[in-house]
Amino acid sequence: MSSTPDLSPASAGPRVVVIGAGIVGCSLADELTARGWTDVTVLEQGPLPAPGGSTSHAPGLVFRTSPSKTLTAFAQYTVDKFNSLEVDGVSCFDPVGGLEVATTPERWADLHRKAGWAAAWGVRGELISAARCKELWPHLDASKVLGGFHTPEDGLARALLACRAQQDRAEARGARFLDRHTVTGIEQEGGRVTAVVTDRGTFPADHVVSAAGFWGPVIGRMAGVDVPLLPLAHQYAKTPPLPELAGTGASLPLLRFQDRDLYFREHTEQDGTRLGIGSYAHKPLPVDPFALLDYDTARERDMDMPSSYPFTEEDWAPSWEDCKWLLPFLRDAEIDEGFNGVFSFTPDGMPVLGETRQLRGFWLAEAVWVTHSAGVAKAVAEWMVDGKPAIDLHACDLTRFEDAQRSPAYVHDRGARQFVEVYDVVHPLQPTGSPRPLRVSPFHVRQQELGAHFLEGGGWERPHWYEANSALVQGVSLPERDAWSARYWSPIAAAEARVTREKVALYDMTPLRRLEVTGPGALAFLQRMSSNNLAKKPGAVTYTLLLNEDGGIRSDLTVARLGPDHFQVGANSPADLDWLLRHAPADVHISDITSGTCCIGVWGPLARDLVQPLTRDDFSHEGFGYFRAKRTHIGPVPVTAMRLSYVGELGWELYTTADLGLRLWDTLWEAGREHGVIAAGRSAFNSLRLEKGYRSWGHDMTTEHNPYEAGVGFAVRMDRGDFVGRDALAELGEPRRKLTPLLLDDPDRVVLGHEPVHVNGAPAGYVTSASYGYTLGRCIAYAWLPALPAGTSVHVEYFGERLPATVAEDPLFDPKMTRIRR
Repeated sequence: MSSTPDLSPASAGPRVVVIGAGIVGCSLADELTARGWTDVTVLEQGPLPAPGGSTSHAPGLVFRTSPSKTLTAFAQYTVDKFNSLEVDGVSCFDPVGGLEVATTPERWADLHRKAGWAAAWGVRGELISAARCKELWPHLDASKVLGGFHTPEDGLARALLACRAQQDRAEARGARFLDRHTVTGIEQEGGRVTAVVTDRGTFPADHVVSAAGFWGPVIGRMAGVDVPLLPLAHQYAKTPPLPELAGTGASLPLLRFQDRDLYFREHTEQDGTRLGIGSYAHKPLPVDPFALLDYDTARERDMDMPSSYPFTEEDWAPSWEDCKWLLPFLRDAEIDEGFNGVFSFTPDGMPVLGETRQLRGFWLAEAVWVTHSAGVAKAVAEWMVDGKPAIDLHACDLTRFEDAQRSPAYVHDRGARQFVEVYDVVHPLQPTGSPRPLRVSPFHVRQQELGAHFLEGGGWERPHWYEANSALVQGVSLPERDAWSARYWSPIAAAEARVTREKVALYDMTPLRRLEVTGPGALAFLQRMSSNNLAKKPGAVTYTLLLNEDGGIRSDLTVARLGPDHFQVGANSPADLDWLLRHAPADVHISDITSGTCCIGVWGPLARDLVQPLTRDDFSHEGFGYFRAKRTHIGPVPVTAMRLSYVGELGWELYTTADLGLRLWDTLWEAGREHGVIAAGRSAFNSLRLEKGYRSWGHDMTTEHNPYEAGVGFAVRMDRGDFVGRDALAELGEPRRKLTPLLLDDPDRVVLGHEPVHVNGAPAGYVTSASYGYTLGRCIAYAWLPALPAGTSVHVEYFGERLPATVAEDPLFDPKMTRIRR
């Protein structure tokens, strides 16, 4: 990536007010004005250039590598941009490099995993020995270190200097920055923002961006918008000048000692070089955003700034001992100064970005650290000016949280948990803590009786396997898993997959989002918004895609036409509902019916034997074809039955209202006893769907991918009229990359996802979803790779080991669909 070009604007563009002149606000003003929107006003309640928010005290560490591809891209752009900026001959970025050390076998293994992410996302990094760590950081006790991960292009962002550089550029293009302006209100009319009110006047606006950091919830409340973030205090301390650091010129790499939740950086000052130390080891110290002081009041109370709280020595004491344990030269040193600096955490640790639907023109750019600041600003500026960001932002989209995840209690508990886990080794399936359980299906009591092992997603308790099926594991031959892949997994999943292939199983599909779209304009609206042809007779079910204007995949949907003007839409996230509501005309009504309904997937070769005796309707293949829907009864329960299967076997999705859910479960369970029915969980489901090649939106495909390269081009009908993204698809050539199924050559090896894939010895792509295919007897890994023919040999890197794999034909299991259509 390169820094934003300094474009010459043709016109001033709409009126934009940015609230907050920290690193995000300054970066955004620069990015917007570079794209021609020069009527930009940045309002700041504190004094410039150091207004007193998180940016004013940020230590500036930039480690780019993250399990999130999106965050890594943000950080990469931030490094590239800040490297290109300087003020008075001083660079805004110092590429001293980053060094993360492992003092435990678990951390050393995790650094191998992190090196894999770096290779997958394009960050240069190297796993190094303890001796090499000692060379890079001579004051380390190498006897305590097992190894390290070195990223030479990481380094220190001079945040306030970068603010000044970007402010200067933005002002040269026409932007203005006004400090000492406290925002007191957001004016609106007809559902659109119209102005920002301050204690020193009102500023008309077509767009308002809240980049207020931990004041975000305060600004959000003025606009009637929830901002789900929790301000937390984080300890930072400095030593006096240390003789051992004399002459280094602050050239030591940034050092992370994550096993004890610590990081270190040098501070070169007139009297010598000090060591700055940050700690996440203490208990969470939440701060009420509505009780935060303004700049002047904070100064009156002897605080350096509103974001700098008094240092709590009792919280620091254990961390100081850990510092001396790793860095023996500190044994006779003392802490010269320290503070508890406030910054923001969300329930999932990701930023909150995007325009609110409730108040058009009101944008959030919140919970953003210096590490990702310029990258976030670029993405938001693209979103505002061009209508879409260049990279996928679904994991940062402000609409991603369910209503149940927006309560103050939820935000507090999960935000605090994110602080605790910021340096933890977190497994991709690791469930979060309280509040749990939060959302349960009507079948939850039966699932508990069957010994369900629950993990959580979207607030829902989701069974991943059932202890009641443990006896079925006998006779199942499986490879012995390594300790990492064995976490949050059970061999019971293999037994459940086998029963699904051989008999019949019940799957709780309640957490899948269900929308009801009705009204005289419903068909025309859905035809316009999605890629497939929905103009079919009532009773038809269609798999289709929501696309961006550039043809990127926003989501995939399953649409059942239940009546001429009545559709049930199976969607993915709250963002799908938000997207459709934004575009729905007056004669279309859309409602989210997920919480008031439930769904059971009945799948397996004996599914018809189980269901047919419970209904008077014809469930034969001729009477109830594949991708058809029918309103009927299962025993005493009215249901909407859809003949769909995401596991590659005969069966139906059965929907009913939540109050009847338990009766539906019990009816199916009793009728299924003679057929050997079991309850099966998400672990088996994921294996079965990968064997069948079914994509998971958000994992296997996003807005960065088009339907043809993602392998879902069959859901596009170019000959049936206009739809969003059609023009862009018409201009596409042959895909140069594809979502590619791989089979590991060794049947005893397993990978989990996000691993780099090497072709001819070089990183060429990355794994999206992976699972052991119990029917195939091999691990399946879908990966984004250059277009490769079946049979091509590649290597998947797993914890530093390159595992041979082979490109396979898609789908891997039952390509002629004989098992589903019988």
